[in-house]
Amino acid sequence: MPNDAQSYSQTYPDAEGYFGQFGGSHYPHEVQPALDELAKAYQELRDSPDFQHELTRVRTTFQGRATPVHHLKTISSQLGGAQIFVKREDLNHTGAHKINHCVGFALLAKKLGKTKLIAETGAGQHGVALATAAAYFGLDCEVHMGEVDIAKQSSNVGRMRLLGARVVPASTGQSALKEASDSAFAAYVQQHAHALYAIGSAIGPHPFPLIVRDFQAVVGQEARAQFLDLTGGSSLPEHVVACVAGGSNALGMFSSFLGDEGVTLHAVEPRGRSEELGQHAATLSYGRPGTLHGARSIVLQEGDGTTANVSSVASGLVYPGIGPEIAMLHESGRISVAAIPDEEVISAFFRMAKDEGIIPALESAHALAFAFHLAAKRPSSERILVNLSGRGDKDVDYVLENYGTGQ
Repeated sequence: MPNDAQSYSQTYPDAEGYFGQFGGSHYPHEVQPALDELAKAYQELRDSPDFQHELTRVRTTFQGRATPVHHLKTISSQLGGAQIFVKREDLNHTGAHKINHCVGFALLAKKLGKTKLIAETGAGQHGVALATAAAYFGLDCEVHMGEVDIAKQSSNVGRMRLLGARVVPASTGQSALKEASDSAFAAYVQQHAHALYAIGSAIGPHPFPLIVRDFQAVVGQEARAQFLDLTGGSSLPEHVVACVAGGSNALGMFSSFLGDEGVTLHAVEPRGRSEELGQHAATLSYGRPGTLHGARSIVLQEGDGTTANVSSVASGLVYPGIGPEIAMLHESGRISVAAIPDEEVISAFFRMAKDEGIIPALESAHALAFAFHLAAKRPSSERILVNLSGRGDKDVDYVLENYGTGQ
């Protein structure tokens, strides 16, 4: 594996869209020409100074980048071990890292002459971000969302509709993120002539995992430079932590540290209610190779090979697969994997609110809960950098209804 970020990004994926044995394009034949067109166009625009300049302008003036790195002084002091820092992606316009690739996809759609964006969403953060980007660039927007999540994340559904998006309920199976993805993929197959599928994570057939990884890489690029600035240019964090399902926020953060042997990368996934299949969404911990949503990766499966049901307190992590690049990094041993149960996620949610004045997304609270455990075991000379991928406004009603105020 190349030991610097630029060489790595040029090496993976290969020309066929594979990250080692994972990835590729396992998608209906009729839409393959559209995917080939997208891959070709993106490779040209990827290195275009004009495209990158416009993307940077929108991120700076509309999105609110750069987001800061912040020291969790109170909790670090309470734990008495390693110092915890967070990359404040929750401070992005719309409240999460998702807008990083949404504005990228919207700009890409304009360059390709498309008039519509289609996507899936779980917790609604990606849907809101895409609806926002579509409104900014004057594009139609169609967001597919599981009926369970529509009920759970009603505020985000309202925001999407207010921004002009059409929200399409997915009512099959568990009526959650996988089913929303199934529905969105089917809609894209029918509308690909005039629409671009702005996938919500680093999943799906080539070139989607590549595009999302590249658009999210700004997180790690900023974080690395900011951390070096904090330490006078002398050192990097010993640990970098991110929650993971599809992998967009994790790859965004990890991408700039992959070549640093002294930095351990921790991917934190949801252990849900228990380790029993169907009660969690810990794909890397309990899954096996399979194909899901157009790419070969690691998938949670029943004994007969059918995709398993999944569970997590965080809607954005209720997904039975993992992005192909994360699967490769796991197989190679470059990332360490941990799984956090729902009760510890809720505890971290309350602790961040009461001790640091930050209400994190339940997805991000997985990474924070792991970081708290890790910090307590590591010396005070070490530093832990967590991708605080989103804010928890969307989760407040659900948490109050089910867990009270944490008093």
